[in-house]
Amino acid sequence: MANYTHEQILAMLGTYIPPKNNEEVDDYLETVESTPASFDARTQWSSCVHPIRDQGQCGSCWAFGSTEAFSDRFCIASSGKIQVVLSPEDLVSCDTTDYGCSGGYLNMAWNYLQNTGAVLDSCFPYGASSGTAPACQAKCSDGSAWKKYKCSSNSVVHPKTVDAIKTEIYNNGPVEGAFTVYADFMNYKSGVYHHTTGAVEGGHAIKVLGWGTDSGMDYWLCANSWGSSWGESGFFRIKQGDCGINDQIYACTPDVASALI
Repeated sequence: MANYTHEQILAMLGTYIPPKNNEEVDDYLETVESTPASFDARTQWSSCVHPIRDQGQCGSCWAFGSTEAFSDRFCIASSGKIQVVLSPEDLVSCDTTDYGCSGGYLNMAWNYLQNTGAVLDSCFPYGASSGTAPACQAKCSDGSAWKKYKCSSNSVVHPKTVDAIKTEIYNNGPVEGAFTVYADFMNYKSGVYHHTTGAVEGGHAIKVLGWGTDSGMDYWLCANSWGSSWGESGFFRIKQGDCGINDQIYACTPDVASALI
């Protein structure tokens, strides 16, 4: 990130993180099971975890984190029968409850995936990398049939404890997470990040796909959307609970039956 201006960095932070005591109440019953000391979805479901993407100069991380986790989950839930890359542009351009390149809320993004769904990336390719989102469309640019991939009804989950988050990932695949970004995160290259210095820069959403411990520090394994040249080949590790990440985890159950029609 050394060659980026402060304005360019801020443009890539597009997640609104509500105050903990103001967050909407849900009735998700936490499910906790025994999980291993470390886990990596890339190893468990190697053909289902899709490559690192690049959001460019648009605050669309909220849309990337959600569609990336959702794409992986469709493959996992269907035992590899549904191998799709879903369109973050669908959310950026068409989710009117969020703010396109100006940011979004994780719970709203997952509500959109449940109520409306997302088309394939090949149908509505990403076109907002310059910071301006194209208009919402209802016809595939590649000439294919317009088809939405959705969550099953009432299946959005928001686990709130480390054990519940681990259980959700272990059983069903990657989830979307968000955290408060401080200035020192921009210097990340490798290892387990934990905030030590610097002011708040904004909120950022990512895909969480595993966990482990390094030098006594428990971490979440995450996929960023800043290209594969950033961090650990596009991935990074962050201390569990750091920067509020444990409070902002969302996912859903893919509607596999409808997707196979």
